[in-house]
Amino acid sequence: MMKVLVANLGSTSFKFRLISIDGAEERLLAQGGFERVADHGDAIDQCLAVLREGGLIGSLDDLDAVGFKAVHGGDVSGCLLADDRVLEALERYSDIAPAHNPAYAAGIRQFGARAPALPLVALFETAFFQWTSEASRRYAVPDSWHQAGIRRYGFHGASHKFVAERSAELLGRDDVARSTRQLYLDGPAEPAGPPVRVISCHLGGSSSIAGIRNGVAIGCSLGFSPQSGLPHNNRVGDLDSAAVPYAVRHLGISIEQAEEQLAREGGLLGLSGVGNDLRDIRKAARQGDARSRLALDVLIQQIRHWIGAFLAELNGCDALVFTGGIGENHPWLREEVCRNLESLGVRLNVSRNTEDFEVETDLSDEGSAARIYVIPANEELVVARETARLVSSMNN
Repeated sequence: MMKVLVANLGSTSFKFRLISIDGAEERLLAQGGFERVADHGDAIDQCLAVLREGGLIGSLDDLDAVGFKAVHGGDVSGCLLADDRVLEALERYSDIAPAHNPAYAAGIRQFGARAPALPLVALFETAFFQWTSEASRRYAVPDSWHQAGIRRYGFHGASHKFVAERSAELLGRDDVARSTRQLYLDGPAEPAGPPVRVISCHLGGSSSIAGIRNGVAIGCSLGFSPQSGLPHNNRVGDLDSAAVPYAVRHLGISIEQAEEQLAREGGLLGLSGVGNDLRDIRKAARQGDARSRLALDVLIQQIRHWIGAFLAELNGCDALVFTGGIGENHPWLREEVCRNLESLGVRLNVSRNTEDFEVETDLSDEGSAARIYVIPANEELVVARETARLVSSMNN
């Protein structure tokens, strides 16, 4: 049995899960977190104290590994030991993922200082997209820009990989689920049966859509940075490259101020003016607030835009999956996203969608070519699995 501590770090937050893995048996032993964190070292010590008080560990020596849901390392990607090369990559791309990269680099260093012999593993959010085609990765930028690393990377990889595995199981394709689970160790496999086509909608404070064929991603709405794609809670999403220099010239702001505004005052917050919580925005929209209604319309339009893109690229889909806090908990949004898609093979059962149900359910109506699933996000389990596999492969 392996005990893996999964650390999910934000700029001012520290969340953790302790997961035991013994063959096919996986158990969540503990979970918790801290907000308004000023020093990640203090948060780590508090986390370890909680685990000791619960009798789950005596010391760090009782852990087999710590796994980190690292975000952006450029061309450094995959499931890797968090060594100097990984730390250098995290720090090099800190200005592209400022909310997470500095925190992960700090957390890895803090754990390393406390337990130098403990395996520390980074599963990059970009890892799931490392097999996408060259055409899906390239921007039409000067070649020197591309050589400098400006390309589409894709993020939320742990969430989309979990959806790929679980949806294949729900569709009765255990062969695809097995090959997806082994993807980071063995690379893509070509199943013998017909292709399994999945569109995964990770909708939360940060959102993305991914197209998946036979458990392997073909593309993602997120591109060079987590700033791109759909409008997020307070991050802008996709934006014409000419908009930033225009704003700098005409608003009299600096490039740094433009970056700050796009990262903290854009997205659903910028559109609605109400806030970045979808519940508050919808409440305001239902009370007649036009900006809030517009924020909802923009989000739904963008979700449908990316679903349509992957429907075309996949030539249909076998499963449309909603995951993440918004995707799992807002039936009205699922209904609006699926509206008038019947001719494309997506038919939602509206009454079942609005009922109270155990999460992980099929909401598709009779005659729907695609299953419509709600699958709860479980990114930490994916990090624990991949961490355990990497450490086990090193020990064999």
